[in-house]
Amino acid sequence: MKMESMSTRCKTRAKVTQWERKDTIAKETCMDPRSKPAFFTEKTMESSIKYIIKKFPNLDTRSMTQHLGPVHKDKADIFRALGAYYHTFVDVMEFRDHVYELLNTIDASQCYFDIHVNYDFTKNYLDLIVTYASVILLLSRIDDRKALIGLYHCTYEMIHGTSDASYPRLGQMILEYENPLRKLMEEFGPHTKAVSNTLLSVHFLFARRNHSADQWRTDQLFSLISNPAGMIAPVNSDTMACEYLSLEVLERWIVIGFLLCHSCLGSTQSCLDLWRAALRGSLYITLVRDEVLPVHKVIEEAFSGIKGYGKRIADIKECKEYAVTHSGPLHRGRRHFLRNAVKEMEAILANEPGLLGPKAVYVFMALSFCRDEVTWLCRHSEHVSKGKNPEEFTDSSLAEILFLMEKLRNLVRKHQNVLQRYHVQYLAHFDVQVLSDIIQDLTVCPEEESVIMSSFVSSVSSLTIKHLDLNQQFTLKQLLVTYQALFPTRHTPVSQRPPLQLRENHDIAKVMNLIIFHTKMLDSVEELMVETSDLSIFCFYVRFLEKLFASTMEEPSMLRYAIAYPYLCTDFCHATHPLCPEEGPHLRTCALSLCNSFLEEIAKQTCICILDICAEQYNLTEKLLPKYCAATISKARNKRAQKVAKKGEPERDKPGAESHRKDRSLATNLDKLHITLTELCWSLNQVTSFVVFEHTVTPAEYLSSQLETRLSRSLVLLAKPTPNSPELSRPSEVLTGVQAYATFLVSLMHRVALDTGRLLRSVLLQQTQPLDANGEQTLTTLYTNWYLESLLRQASMGSIVFSPAMKSFVSIPKEGEQTFSAEEFSDVSEMRALSQLLGPYGMKFLSDNLMWHVTSQMVELKKLVTENMDALVQIRSNFYQPEQMAALLPRLTSVENVLKRMTIIGEILCFRSMAQEGLREVFTNHCPFLMEPIECLKEFVNPDMDIKVTLSIFELATAAGVPCDIDPALVCALSNLKKDSSSPEEDYKIACLLLVFVAVSLPLLANDASSVYTTDINGYSNNIHCLAKAIIQVSAALFTVYNKNIETHLKEFLMLASVSLLQLGQEADRMKAKNWESISLLMHLLVEESSFLTIDMLETCFPYVLLRNAYREVSRSSALNRLPAH
Repeated sequence: MKMESMSTRCKTRAKVTQWERKDTIAKETCMDPRSKPAFFTEKTMESSIKYIIKKFPNLDTRSMTQHLGPVHKDKADIFRALGAYYHTFVDVMEFRDHVYELLNTIDASQCYFDIHVNYDFTKNYLDLIVTYASVILLLSRIDDRKALIGLYHCTYEMIHGTSDASYPRLGQMILEYENPLRKLMEEFGPHTKAVSNTLLSVHFLFARRNHSADQWRTDQLFSLISNPAGMIAPVNSDTMACEYLSLEVLERWIVIGFLLCHSCLGSTQSCLDLWRAALRGSLYITLVRDEVLPVHKVIEEAFSGIKGYGKRIADIKECKEYAVTHSGPLHRGRRHFLRNAVKEMEAILANEPGLLGPKAVYVFMALSFCRDEVTWLCRHSEHVSKGKNPEEFTDSSLAEILFLMEKLRNLVRKHQNVLQRYHVQYLAHFDVQVLSDIIQDLTVCPEEESVIMSSFVSSVSSLTIKHLDLNQQFTLKQLLVTYQALFPTRHTPVSQRPPLQLRENHDIAKVMNLIIFHTKMLDSVEELMVETSDLSIFCFYVRFLEKLFASTMEEPSMLRYAIAYPYLCTDFCHATHPLCPEEGPHLRTCALSLCNSFLEEIAKQTCICILDICAEQYNLTEKLLPKYCAATISKARNKRAQKVAKKGEPERDKPGAESHRKDRSLATNLDKLHITLTELCWSLNQVTSFVVFEHTVTPAEYLSSQLETRLSRSLVLLAKPTPNSPELSRPSEVLTGVQAYATFLVSLMHRVALDTGRLLRSVLLQQTQPLDANGEQTLTTLYTNWYLESLLRQASMGSIVFSPAMKSFVSIPKEGEQTFSAEEFSDVSEMRALSQLLGPYGMKFLSDNLMWHVTSQMVELKKLVTENMDALVQIRSNFYQPEQMAALLPRLTSVENVLKRMTIIGEILCFRSMAQEGLREVFTNHCPFLMEPIECLKEFVNPDMDIKVTLSIFELATAAGVPCDIDPALVCALSNLKKDSSSPEEDYKIACLLLVFVAVSLPLLANDASSVYTTDINGYSNNIHCLAKAIIQVSAALFTVYNKNIETHLKEFLMLASVSLLQLGQEADRMKAKNWESISLLMHLLVEESSFLTIDMLETCFPYVLLRNAYREVSRSSALNRLPAH
């Protein structure tokens, strides 16, 4: 209807949301001063605006030029900026004119209004009155209305030379409504009879709806099982639509209606009773959206200027006192009742969805009742000042009502087919029969009405279940139009009305009300749910909604209902209106941001709870680690030996002691965490996905995303509990923690719809990379840096020794130095755990970093060789001539530096070898079906193969941890050094001379007191036994890069080293050769390390008897050193 569309338009344009930023007057000029047009805040415009307000509406630009100079300067911009505002006021004026016309027509036609008989007509009439009053009241709240209209008028006249045609009437309207209530009361004086009679028809309905919770409980409202015999009996009423009519709407009708037509309050007692009952229910009623009317204050001010209304003012004060004292407890009791009653009803309907058919009206009544209580709390919590009992206007359990409302709505959507099947049969077999009987009993029925009624009966009778089976959509809204056309009482004069009058045929009205409701169950279920349960009002009460959500998250018993808040954002789309499309994007942004923040917070709390449980599980698992067994074993031995334990030693609980409970009611921290997690997961499981402004939202994805990020950080914290400390946990301990975390996360699949397998794979895979998805450090980066910067650096400084016997690095405690135990981080089990944590990608990253350090040393070694090139070339040519060697060797510089750097390379390669061995064991256990083919492929490698094919096979084997004769990673690293050089021949010459340099430098080690071979570690305390691996692997890699024969060059090195050591053995100064036996063992270590050298090759240049004697001597010395000193 045109009037209704205009009413809606004015209502929408007059009151705007807090997110609307343009083309609306109320927001720009009243609600948000920051968004006013710029010229409103300019100093130069201030005097002009004041003058316009003073002279409004009598504005003549020709005689006011001296006051409107700034306006004339920016007239085009002002005219363009204020156009939307001005025309909004014009819309309000036109709406007022149409309302005048319509109300006068209704009075002249003597229309009959009764909410129980002609529900839609009566409801629209009362809505029109309330909407009109709301628009006028909102208009008066715009402080700058005169300035806006006056500025636009002035600029319009400046540009067009004449004023706008609507301006005189608009200006007059603004003046008339300076006191809006006084003017409205004058306007509605002639309509008092029609309005009061209409409101009186609501009296019985309002009294029935305005019961307390105790009365509802006595009436067993919403109880489907109170009468088992009538459980499947249909719930019918003479006025079905009145059953789910909002109590808030009724209060608004009564309060505003009697405010405008107040004269009937003194003449009609029933009107006074109804008015007083409405005033006792609420302190505030809604005008539009978040604009409210402080009922008692406004009415008291309006009545205070009317003579003889002292008694009415006393009634108002008494009602206000009653509302302040009793409305809070009344509504709190209602909410408590609704939580229990609706929960029971939802559970029964979910178990027996067939009951939705006969009890459908109960569902919509429950939704309407719940919505009324939610919105009452919403507007009062925001506007009620803090009094003696603020707790009456807060409710931490409101989430349960919101959740139950959504459960009911989903239940109706899910079983809509049940509703349709039930009501299509009800209409065709019962309603039609009743209607036919009533029509036949009519004493007077004109022919035209008879034809319409017969058509109506025929249309309803044609409905069958086949329409549902064929998935045909019902379109029954035209039946309502037919019914309204049957009684044309809106615009037809009394003398011209047909004999069939609705007021005289209530039976028809009752049956038609029932039929209309049943037809809505076929084609308008979604619209009816929006009418009864729309909560889009919350998009204008964001702060209150956020407070509710925060209180819910703090209440453990309400956590399971937290999902109701993000789901509530799906209703925000109902706040949009076609006549205000500009606010759509802002409402969408609000809804999505709120939904996102709610889900982020729920996911955050869930993640915290999950990771806290994981940490508790890790603490329990940690008690089973071997390091804690030692104390238990020691205690048992002491007890057996009857030794007294030290005083003050803490008593450790044995693993499993936490499972012994004396009282099951005592909840541990782990119990509380599990309960909280169960509640949160239950909440997340309620909804798989939902749509907010055409955006599909999946709650589980929020949890997955946050859990992935937080789990990565938690795993890193396992390795580095103290962020600012350089210390790390042992890889085996971290692996135990990761396994404990993974075990619990896998069990999480039974609680929430989350692919924890994919989550774990993603997180653990990220931990094998240098940085995770968020750019933060991973286990791979932490352990790579720690082993390089702590373990290997201390090894190069002599604090840590590589022990081939123990297959680990061993710490050598030094006085004044506090160091870690290297064997706890580098033994076989730790390398195996490190490989499991870092995986193949992480181990490759570790290997690449190790190779980078090797190449750094090689760069320095090349520089040292270049410095001594001339002497090294001569030594290589004359190593069989002792006299010349004696003259050439002193010319070499930085000999100790060369040996030190080669030793560091050896230490790095030894560590890499251990890491590769750990990787091999893990890979064999995980993928034995892949390991065997790789090893088989490696066995087919022979010297005649193409070197590229060989390196490809070795690279595959190295990735699985299988040791190779040539290290492909080292070859790749050294080949990059080759690219930086200008001459390959020069690089090859340097590589050969490097071996010469190392070979002739070995005798120098005999002077070092640390160069003593120890059988306990099968090595030297200065790590020079690592030279063997460095020499062999660097040689193999270098001569592979230069495509030379590796064996030939190693034989040359063996020859040079043998000659140098044999010459040292003949040295007359025994101090220079004091550790000759220990140093000579390096020759045997070289042969053992290399697959290119053999004992027979060594025998040709270094007699094996010397090695045997050396082994005997160092073994004897080690045995003597182990004897206790006397």
